[in-house]
Order: sequence, then C-alpha cells, then structure tokens
Amino acid sequence: MADFLLEIGTEEIPARMIGSATEELTRRVREFVEREHLADSPECESFSTPRRIAVLVRGLSATQADVAEQVLGPALKVAYKDGQPTPAAHAFAKKVGVDLAQLQQVSTPKGEYLSATVTKKGRTAAELLSEALPREIAALYWAKNMYWRAGKPERFVRPLRWLVALLDGEVVPVEFAGVKAGRVSRGHRILARGDVTVAAPADYAAALENAKVVPTYALREKEIRLALDAATRAIPEARWREDKGLLDTVVNLTEWPTVILGNFEPEYLTLPEEVLVTVMRDHQKYFAVEDANGKLAPHFLAVLNTAGDPDGLIRHGNERVLRARFNDARFFWNTDQKITLRDRVEMLKTVTFQKDLGSYHAKALRVQKLASLVCETLKSTGVAVRPGIVHKAALLAKTDLTAELVKEFTELQGVIGGLYAKAQASQMGIDPLVGDAIYDQYKPESMDDEVPRTIEGAVLALADKADTIAGMFALGLVPSGSKDPFALRRAANGIVRIIAEHKLPLSVVLLMRDALIEYKGSEAEKKFTVGEKFAPEVAAFFRERVEFYLREARGFSYDVVNAVLASGADDIVDAVQRAAAVAAVRESDDFDAISASFKRIKNILRQAGKLDGQAGAQPMSIIVTGGEPAEVALITHTVASAEVLRQLRSGKKYDEALAEIATIRKPLDDFFDKIMVMTEDMTVRERRLHLLQVVFFSFSQFADFSEIVTRGKS
Repeated sequence: MADFLLEIGTEEIPARMIGSATEELTRRVREFVEREHLADSPECESFSTPRRIAVLVRGLSATQADVAEQVLGPALKVAYKDGQPTPAAHAFAKKVGVDLAQLQQVSTPKGEYLSATVTKKGRTAAELLSEALPREIAALYWAKNMYWRAGKPERFVRPLRWLVALLDGEVVPVEFAGVKAGRVSRGHRILARGDVTVAAPADYAAALENAKVVPTYALREKEIRLALDAATRAIPEARWREDKGLLDTVVNLTEWPTVILGNFEPEYLTLPEEVLVTVMRDHQKYFAVEDANGKLAPHFLAVLNTAGDPDGLIRHGNERVLRARFNDARFFWNTDQKITLRDRVEMLKTVTFQKDLGSYHAKALRVQKLASLVCETLKSTGVAVRPGIVHKAALLAKTDLTAELVKEFTELQGVIGGLYAKAQASQMGIDPLVGDAIYDQYKPESMDDEVPRTIEGAVLALADKADTIAGMFALGLVPSGSKDPFALRRAANGIVRIIAEHKLPLSVVLLMRDALIEYKGSEAEKKFTVGEKFAPEVAAFFRERVEFYLREARGFSYDVVNAVLASGADDIVDAVQRAAAVAAVRESDDFDAISASFKRIKNILRQAGKLDGQAGAQPMSIIVTGGEPAEVALITHTVASAEVLRQLRSGKKYDEALAEIATIRKPLDDFFDKIMVMTEDMTVRERRLHLLQVVFFSFSQFADFSEIVTRGKS
C-alpha cells in the first residue's frame, strides 16, 4: 500500500475561502481514489495555510486490480452459418483479442448471443493520478477566481506558484497552469526562506514545521488559544473575549502564529463597547480583553505571523494605529451628536435603498405603516406590544445611515442608531426602548445570532425584512441557486426565527401581502413585473425557509418536517409545535402502522386520480348505505374523530390530538384486512375511494403521515 500527497501552493488565499476549499479538495481526491478502485475506505488528512491547501491519502494500491468482464457480441444466428463462423464472429474475436475457440454462447432475453470474457488490465495509480488531478484542481470552487497568465485559460483563486505530488517517494507527473509537480514545497515567507524538500508523504508535516509552518488548522487554532491564554495572564483577573469568527480568520491568516498583548488609554472606554470592539475586531483583527465582570479592559491581543516581538516594535505600532482609529471614532461620535436622529429623517430622502425601490425615507414610511398593522394583529391576539415604541423606532431606524460614524464603520449600522437613540432619548422626548428596537433591527443576521430582545424590536425587524423581500420579489429579483445578491434568504430566515422564537401568532402570507400593499401608488410599483406570481412565489420561498429552520435549527428529521409542512407552513409557531409532537411519537407502534396505512391510501388515491383535497374535505354525513361493517366502522370513527381533532387543533393541544389520531389504527387495519377498494362494481369502488379521501384529508390536517418513514424502510 502507498501514501499519496497533493499540495497546491499559491499566493495568499483569502482567509474566508480556505476552509471550504480544503474540504472540497479532500472530498474530490477521496472520491477519485474510491471511483478508480485504488482504495475502498481511504484515510485522508487535510492541510491548509494561507499559502497552500493539501491532502494526504494513506493506503492506496499502487495499481488497479485486473477486472474480468463479459462482453456481448453478435447474435448466434449472425455469427454462425451452416455451423461455420461468419466474418461477424471473426471480427468480434479480433475486437476483444481472444481466439475464436474461446468465444462463449450465452442466453439472453433477446435470444442466443456470442460473448467473451475479457480481462481489463488495471492501470497504475501514478498514471491515473497524473491524468485526473489537473481536472480536479481546475474544478475547485472559489467565490472569486482570477487569471494571471496572459492568454491562458486557467483561473484560480490566486496565482499558482508550486505543486507537490508524491506517491510514496516518487513524483507523480502532474501539471496545471504551467506548473509541474515536484517534491519541493515552501516554508514560511519570512522565517524560513527557501525551498522545502519533501522526501515522502509521511514526512510532509514535519518538513513544514521545520520550515516554520504549522500545517493544519486544528494545530494553529490550539496554539493561538494557548498563546491568547498565556498573554492574558499578564493582566490580573482578565480574560480574552471569545470570538469564534475572529479566531477562524486569524487561524487562516497565519502559518506560524504568536500573540502579543497591547494597551490603550482607559479614556477611550467612555465610548460604547460596540464601537471599540468593532474597531479592534473588524478593522485590526485584535481580540478584546475583559475584566472579571465582563467589562471591556484597556488592552487588546494581536495574533502575529512571525516568531514574536522581542523589541516591542510591532506592539508599539499596533497601539499607535489603534489609538488613531479610536480618535476617529470619538470624533465622529461627538460630531454626530450635534444632529438628532429626528432631524436626520429628512436626510434619508437622498439615501438610496434600491435603485427601483426608492429612498430609505420611503422605506421608513412603508415600514412604519406595516409595523403598525403587525402591532394591531398582535394586540388583537393578546400579545403585549407597545405600538408607540414601534412607530417611533420605525421612523428613526435608518437615520444612522447619514451619521459619520456609520459611514466610517458600516458594520455598525443599526447598532449606532440604537445607541444614538438612547443617548438622545431625553432630548427627543422618546422612551429608551425605542433605542433597543433600533439596535436590534437587523437581528438575527445568521442562524447563530440572537433574535431581537423585545417584542417591539421583533416587530420592527419583521416589518423591515418583509418590506425588503416584498419589493425585491415584486421586481422579479428572486434568489436562484447560489445567487442571492440581496441576502433575501437571510432576511426570510430572520423572519422565520423571530416568529418562531417569540411565538408570534402571525401569518407569513398575510405579512407579505400587507408588505406589498404598502408599495401601492409609489413610483416603485410602476416597475413591478411579477403580478399574480407574487403570492405563490413568496409562499414557496418561505416554505423552504421554514423547512430549513425546522431541520437545521431545530433538528427535526426530514420526514417529520415533510409530514408537518404538507399540512401547512404559514403558521410557523404551529408548524414547530406540530413537528415536536410528531417527532415525540413517530417511533410508536401505532404511528408506524398508521404511516404505512396512509402511504397505502395515498398510493390508491393517486393511481385512481382521486388525490384531491377538495373532494376529501367533504365528510360523509350519513353512514354508507349497504356498506360492509368495516366501511361503516371506519367512516363512523373518522367523522367523530374529525370534530375532536378540529377542537384539539384550535386549542393547540397537539399531544391529545396525536393520541386521538392513534385511535384510527384498528378501524383502518380492519378496513384493509376485509375490504377490496378497487372492486369491479364502479358504484362501490367510487364509494370506497371517497371514504379513503375523507379519511386521508380528515387526519392530514395535522400532518401528512404518509411522509413518515416507517421503521426498517428508507
């Protein structure tokens, strides 16, 4: 068995792209090795730094095994005439490379044919790798590619500088973008200039470490965490603030990481923490330090890609740069306070939201009206919400886009508005809760982010996101495939999470309908292209987002999600509760049997062209005349249960509803044991099909149990 190493060396790759590219390269090489039968379950190890991605595969066969296969030739009546081989038989023997006497006679459904057993010689691993790897390298996905050789077709994330391809100790002749593979890699750009010779794949990691390169993400992360801990111990009772996103970034920015501790003047702590942390994190890639109470301390931690800073020159330079950034932030903060958010509302008329949807001023007015409608709906259902807070917050929400601090630190939009609203609350005569709602208006920005803290903030965020989605869909700017330039999926995910986690009794369909109505009479409406397609497209879009939330965020299995959403996805809170109830009982014997029966019912109705919800929604108000006892028992039970289920569902008593559904198992089993549905008597057949329609749709208002995967089946 042999080891194989492939390393792709480049100029510095953007940190955000390294992880996914490394995973893809490993996957592609593994699948190739398995596809070509060079190994059944290859052991693969990934490596990555800013200047390389690599994969090491252990346990490869040096050569493919020979494969014997049967090749079918001409029909026997064509191959032989009067007992003698014809030219067709001779041609076939020559084609497959065997003697005429070695040809065999086989029987097939089409008749008697000639055949030959041919041994396909296995190719060497080196030959296969040399041929396939250039294609696999070229196929790697990058969010952005570039050309770097004039007149050449190759594109890659950054210019390719070297390739290493070794099968045990031998170089595999691979070439891509004019670079031929060898055994020479490169070490740290500063600390270990010169080439690094790799004798064999097993020596790869050690060779890089000798050249001041920590070759794996996991090892660099561990070293950075330990170094951050060690540097922080210099400050009594302090700790560095955990930040997974920043940690991922610095791990992929370094090859030989070290950490230094820096300081800044405590006077800057009068600025909001959000501003200070954003400057350190997003602009300088520094980790914040906090005291034992979680308050920001006047220190920072910087991760270097060098062997340290013995003379303190790097620390001094970092402190100087940070001080300048903090001074800018303080200047902008003080300058912005001279104009209140209320006075900035008119300024939004000159700030474009989207070229066809008008200004942020127009958006603010639409969101304000939509948020008021949402508040009315919530109050009518008993939800405690303060419409006045939402009304003021909606008008002021986007005004920080005119502030100098947001122009400098765009990632702080919304946050700065919330902070300004609280700082100016007494001056503007508003409740500080307005500031909280503005602060949270963009939440959640990811599946890991928190939803808005207050109901008022939740309503503002819903209205803002709904307005954006409605306008974009009406313009025909619907996300497709991986393309979503306006982040509409993220906005829809946010709406789903807010409704689900605040347990808001809202219809997504009505929310989007009201959002579209707010565009009525505007200049934007004249540019709308979707028309009647709007409602079904939006409904389908949100169904996908609800499915994503139930599976990825809540962890429900795909069949439970499919079953629940088949009975409605508009009421998100209801869908979550139904999914939880179904998941809790899906392994029971009763529901295993019911799921199997409902699959059978659905197949019968589909084949008969009777899978129609309208017909099935009409219950049989009288007991079937002349029906068999099993028919009468089933319809009697169904009619009685349907009313009970309606009451239980309206009261959201899902566990009791499932217990009631379980009672149909016996009459349903008896029906299928004793009744033939597709009888030749058309009157009886139609009656029984209608009965199955009533059963199926009466019990599917909660979930489509035919979607549940029964035990022992996939």
